[in-house]
Amino acid sequence: MKTSNIKLLIILTAMTLFIGTFTSCSDDDGPTVNITVNEGPSGDIGGDFTGNGGNGSRTINWINNLATADYNADITATASGTFQIVVADANGIVVLDRSLKGGTDPDSIDGVTKAGKPGKWTITITLTSFNGDGSYSLSEGN
Repeated sequence: MKTSNIKLLIILTAMTLFIGTFTSCSDDDGPTVNITVNEGPSGDIGGDFTGNGGNGSRTINWINNLATADYNADITATASGTFQIVVADANGIVVLDRSLKGGTDPDSIDGVTKAGKPGKWTITITLTSFNGDGSYSLSEGN
């Protein structure tokens, strides 16, 4: 190989390494959401959620031995997007459907669901174009 070709190869390799060091492609840069679930004492359930403009949902099965549930949700540091919580009783009947919109008041909701059939309830948390974080919780009602 000629000396000039070797020098050119070295220069091109060095440029490739230099450019690769300062630029990268990553799937982590796109919009994402994260929804966690934690079970507490006495059948309480709750968790946290975060988003940077992404969409996502999570459905959680929860045993509620009573006909209602106490609920609470709060969003903070959010500029846009929507948080929605939908709760269905053991018959699949929706007993709660509430939403919070980022950048507006109120930034929290709480109360008691409508009465439903005790047993295996489902909670669906949906984040749409959500930027920020928050938390939610449910416990057996009265």
